Amino acid sequence: MNQSNKKADVIFDCERMRHAHTGLYHFCLQLGNALMLNRNHSNHRLGFYLPSKEASLFGENPYNKSHSSLHKYAMPFANKYSVWHGTYQDSNYFPLRSSTKKVLTVHDLNFLHENKPADKIAKYIKNLQDKIDRTDRIVTISNFVKKEIEETMNLRGKEIQVIYNGCNINEHIRPIKPQFSVENPFLFSIGTIAPKKNFHVLPAMLLDNDLDLIIAGTMFHKEYHQKVLSESKRLGVHNRVHLTGPITEAEKYWLLKNCDLFCFPSLAEGFGLPVIEAMHFGKNVVLSDSTSLPEIGGPHAHYFDGFDPDQVSMLTTKILESIDTQAESQQIKAWAQQFNWRNTAEEYWQIYKELLQD
Repeated sequence: MNQSNKKADVIFDCERMRHAHTGLYHFCLQLGNALMLNRNHSNHRLGFYLPSKEASLFGENPYNKSHSSLHKYAMPFANKYSVWHGTYQDSNYFPLRSSTKKVLTVHDLNFLHENKPADKIAKYIKNLQDKIDRTDRIVTISNFVKKEIEETMNLRGKEIQVIYNGCNINEHIRPIKPQFSVENPFLFSIGTIAPKKNFHVLPAMLLDNDLDLIIAGTMFHKEYHQKVLSESKRLGVHNRVHLTGPITEAEKYWLLKNCDLFCFPSLAEGFGLPVIEAMHFGKNVVLSDSTSLPEIGGPHAHYFDGFDPDQVSMLTTKILESIDTQAESQQIKAWAQQFNWRNTAEEYWQIYKELLQD
């Protein structure tokens, strides 16, 4: 796109939208829309750094910039913006050598929880440290991640601000029943099919009932995908376990609205957007007690007390026998309402304005 000769105030990094059906895609989409809709700041010039296939996602805008793989090596265009908002801590596209003011959102330090080799952990830490050293404002999406950054990185006196994500549910999207067969009552989970999501513990939730289990999400690890299937076969429930692959937002809403229970046993999360999406519909959720999930699920969530199949099965039975109350559903919905993208955008705009005034 053509760039205006007039210097823009803020550019919002959406480079990770190259990968659809991911949490970072939806973070950029939801926060980007909310930043534009915040009318209190409509006098500020906001641009987006976008992959070519999403170039018109936020409308025609002379301050937008299209992503190129060459930007790994140099980003001279960054000086045309007063503030660069880097939205992903591991991005290769961050203007380290630019004089523009920088905001960095750190979603997680999941590499600390994924059994990675020491040399890879050291590389992650170095890359993040380089960004922190050159960043004017650091933001993270939970107090858990803030604490991990403070314990792991050298902040050189810089403070970290926690800004929670909002809830992704778009009330204008009508839930649509998926095209694949959904005939029986079911449990639901969603996320990239990768080891840190811990999905292989979920088939045990079917041991003492007639429910199905639906797990939606992009397959990132073929071996782990097979591990989930192998565990379901070992437990004798493989005919009731369905890994669907990616689904549309409308299909996701239908599954969230109609599931008996939402399950999220992830071992490494900076926030956990699907949890709030399920709670938006008043659904009981059962989560791991790892990383940020107790903070986000709060007192209205249930938590796995272990992942042994017998423990998982007994907990499932206990929860299913105790969740049929309308009052509880309303409390869950009320908890979810505190996570709002309008509030998130307002907090980021306050940071942008402070940097613009420096």
